Amino acid sequence: MGSLASKVVRSPKMANSAEIQQFIKDAISKEKVVVFSKSYCPYCKLAKDVFSKVKQPITVYELDERDDGSSIQENLVQITGFRTVPQVFINGTCVGGGSDVKSLYESGKLEPMLIG
Repeated sequence: MGSLASKVVRSPKMANSAEIQQFIKDAISKEKVVVFSKSYCPYCKLAKDVFSKVKQPITVYELDERDDGSSIQENLVQITGFRTVPQVFINGTCVGGGSDVKSLYESGKLEPMLIG
């Protein structure tokens, strides 16, 4: 992702579903852009590259590099309704995955979402 000010967050395993749900809610409410990703996923890379193009700092949670990654992914299903990654949140709202972010960018709708 170059020199863009993005951060990858790793933390200890959380004990239960309630803690994980709270972690997800806290994460997406504190940061403008949050990407729940897997380091090897081409759609995740696509989403991260789009934010790099528009010079938007993002917070990335690489689920395959966390002890609690599978638990986070299972809990994301309850919040968003889908299990696939990436799951991209802008201003606390899930905007979809890699193809969705690319479409928002290509249609000119992404950058205005980042201003607010």
